[in-house]
Amino acid sequence: MIRTRSKKVLLVAPEAFPDQLLAGYDNVKHVSAATTIFPNIHELKPDVIFFDYAHMGSNLEKVLRRLQTNAFYKNIKICIYKESESIRADSLLKVLGAHHIIYSYDLQQTPKTSPTLHALHNIIDSSLIKLIAGAN
Repeated sequence: MIRTRSKKVLLVAPEAFPDQLLAGYDNVKHVSAATTIFPNIHELKPDVIFFDYAHMGSNLEKVLRRLQTNAFYKNIKICIYKESESIRADSLLKVLGAHHIIYSYDLQQTPKTSPTLHALHNIIDSSLIKLIAGAN
C-alpha cells in the first residue's frame, strides 16, 4: 500500500512554537494568530489544517463553523491536538468537522499505534506530530 502524505499543512500553534523544528519542512506553514488563518488558507491552499486546541480556545469553534459552511474548504482535513479527552468537547469538534483528534497519550504509545494515529500518519508526517506535542 502506498502511503500518501499531505503536500501542504497549515499549523495553527502558539507563537512560542520553535521555528527551527519546522526548518526541514518546506510544506508546513506556521500561524499563531487566529485572525490570519483564513488569509493563509487562501494563500497556501492546504490539504490539512492542524490546530492546537489549547492555543485556539474559544476561537476554534468559530473557525470550524466557518470552514464547515463554505464549500471552498470541503477538501481540507482538520486535525486537532489536545492534552486530554473531553467527551462533550470532542463530540462537538467532530460535529463541527474535525477529522482527527490526537491526544498527548496517543503520542506516548509506542508498541501499538491507535487507529487515529494510523490514519493521521497516512495524511502527514509522524515526526511533525511529535514536534507539535513536544512544543507544548
